Amino acid sequence: MSKENRIHCAALRGRVMSAADAARLIPNGANVGMSGFTGAGYPKAVPQALAARINDANANGEKFRIGVWTGASTAPELDGALAKVDGIEMRLPYQSDPTCRERINDGRMEYIDIHLSHVAQFVWSGFLGKLDVAVVEVAGILEDGRLIPSSSVGNNKTWLDQADKVILEVNSWQSPELEGMHDIYYGTQLPPNRQPIPLVRPSDRIGEPYLHCAADKIIAIVETHSPDRNSAFSAPDENSQRIAGHILDFFAHEVKKGRLPANLLPLQSGVGNIANAVMAGLNGGPFDNLTAYTEVLQDGMLDMIKSGKLASASATAFSLSNEALAELSADLGRYRDRIVLRPQEISNHPEVIRRLGVIAMNGMIEADIYGNVNSTHVMGSKIMNGIGGSGDFARNAYLSIFMTPSVAKKGAVSCIVPMVPHVDHTEHDVQVLVTERGLADLRGLSPKQRAKTVIENCAHPDFKPALTDYYKRALDQSPGRHTPHLLGEVFDWHLRALRGESM
Repeated sequence: MSKENRIHCAALRGRVMSAADAARLIPNGANVGMSGFTGAGYPKAVPQALAARINDANANGEKFRIGVWTGASTAPELDGALAKVDGIEMRLPYQSDPTCRERINDGRMEYIDIHLSHVAQFVWSGFLGKLDVAVVEVAGILEDGRLIPSSSVGNNKTWLDQADKVILEVNSWQSPELEGMHDIYYGTQLPPNRQPIPLVRPSDRIGEPYLHCAADKIIAIVETHSPDRNSAFSAPDENSQRIAGHILDFFAHEVKKGRLPANLLPLQSGVGNIANAVMAGLNGGPFDNLTAYTEVLQDGMLDMIKSGKLASASATAFSLSNEALAELSADLGRYRDRIVLRPQEISNHPEVIRRLGVIAMNGMIEADIYGNVNSTHVMGSKIMNGIGGSGDFARNAYLSIFMTPSVAKKGAVSCIVPMVPHVDHTEHDVQVLVTERGLADLRGLSPKQRAKTVIENCAHPDFKPALTDYYKRALDQSPGRHTPHLLGEVFDWHLRALRGESM
C-alpha cells in the first residue's frame, strides 16, 4: 500500500483530519489508551498535537491532564512530549521515558506498575475506571473496516473494544508486508466464563490477522508517515559475554542431565544488551531448532531466525535497532511466516507460559543473598522503568533466570546485597541468578544454602568478604535461623550508597 491508499474503507474516509483537530477531541481528565510497546507501533502525531494543546492551556493558567495507558514503554513523541508539559496525571502499566521517570520520582505523576498480563482484565473488569478514548496506530484499513495491526499489538484489542471513542493513526511508514503476521485472539473472557486457550506451540495461530473496531466509535483518522523509535544496542561487553557463557554452559548441563530437550524449551528474553549477548551465544551454540515465546523480538532473535537457529518466534512487538529494522523491512515476507505478533494478554498469559515450559531470562537491578530480586527500584524507592512482563514469565516459567553484572557505578555498588529494599520477584520465583562471576542454581536449596551459593558464585570479589561476614554474623545473632538477618543493619549498604560512599 502506498501513502495515498492505506484507507480502503469508503465509509471512513470522511473522518480523516489533522492531528491537531483529532487532539481537540480528547477532553481534559480523559483516560486515553494508546498503542505502543517498547518503541514500536505507538501513535506519532496525535500525542504531540495533544501536548501542544496542553502547553497552550498551561500558558493560559488552565490545568489539562490525562491518564495514559499503553502496552508498555513508548517513545519521546508520546511519553516524553506529554510528560514535558505536565500533561499526564496517571501512567500505566510500564514506562522507560526519562522525563516520565523524573516526574514520577518527584511525586508529580502517579504511576501504577502492573504485570503486563493483568492490564486487559483490569480494564475489562473496570478496576482502572472508564477508558474514554483510544489512540491506536495501524498499518492500514481494509474495505470492510478491519484494521491491519502495526509493529506492535500490546493492548490494542482491549483499547478498541473498551474505549468510548477511537482515534486511528494510519501510518504508511509501516510496511504493508506486516499484513498476515499478527494473530489476534478474540476468545478471552472474564471469570466464570473463561475457556482454555488453544495454543500448544509457540508458532500456533489461534485467532485472525486483523483488529476489529465498530465504525461508529471511530471519531478521527490521522494519516502519518513516521518511523518507530528504535533503540540501538551496543556490542556485548566482556561482562555480558561472560554472563551469556555461564547460561549456555548451564543449558548444556541441563540437556546432559535430561532436564531440557536438545532444542531446549521456548525462550523468553527481556530487553537489553545482556539479553542480546545471550541470543548471540545461542546463535553460535550447539542448540538447533529453537523456539521463542516472548514479549519482544530483539536484534539477537532476528539474527537467530536469519541463521536458521530459531525456527519460530512469538511476541507482541518488535524492539529492534535501526540496522535490524532495515533488514527486517527489506525482507519482511521472508520473516512473516516465522514470527507471530499477539496481544500481550496472550503473549504474557501465565497459563500458556506454564504449559509451554518457557525458559525466562530477565535482567535485574539487584538480588539479595536469599534470591529475592529487585528489578524496578533504585535504592528502594526510586522507580527505574517497571516490572513489565518479567513477573508474568518468572512466576510461571519452567526455568526462571535473572542476570546482571555483579557491580554498578564503577564498582561502588554491589548488585548482590544482604537484603533488597524493594522486592519484585520473591525467592520463591527465582531459580537461577547469574552475574559475570558465575551462576547460582537455587533450585532445591534452603534459604541458608541459597545464601552460601549466591555469595560464592555471584558476588564480586570486592564485596564477597563483607557479604560472608554479614551472613555469618546473622547466622549467629538473628532471632530466627531459617532466613538469618540483622534487621538493624540490613540496609546499611544502601544507606552508604545514598551518601555517595561505596557500599
